[in-house]
Amino acid sequence: MPRVPAHLRESALGMLQGGVRTADVAKAINCNVCSMRCLRQRYRETGRTADRPRSGSPRVTPAQDRYIRTSHLQDRYRMATSARVTPGTHYPSISAQIVCNRLREAGLRDCRPVVRQVLTRHHRQQCCLWAQTHRCWTRQDWQKVLFDDESRFYLTRGDGRILVYR
Repeated sequence: MPRVPAHLRESALGMLQGGVRTADVAKAINCNVCSMRCLRQRYRETGRTADRPRSGSPRVTPAQDRYIRTSHLQDRYRMATSARVTPGTHYPSISAQIVCNRLREAGLRDCRPVVRQVLTRHHRQQCCLWAQTHRCWTRQDWQKVLFDDESRFYLTRGDGRILVYR
């Protein structure tokens, strides 16, 4: 059964016990008719509307989700494998895939970092000086210049394939 919020399950159960048809209840709550049948069956068997226990590892607590999100916002170069160990008493270590899923749910996606030159004050002064000296050039002067934007120049580090969470 898809996860129907608890307050909607309670109101659906009240409608079912009040004699409303299953299809009408499903349409009112905007879920599948099978979900309402399963809800009625579960209430007959257990007397509760809560979800049954599911297989697999339990979901990480919201506090750990917040820790994963804030730690990646503080250090955007942090890899998911290094964020696997999260503070917590119940689930101290989680998989890297869970970390990636939680980051995606938080709206953070992994991208290649933008690699740009770090322009210092000296670089900006040189750019302004170049612009001032070439300010009065005519169209014939500029036709002699070949601009090529295919070269890469790095001042600090190479073009490493590092992922950044944004």
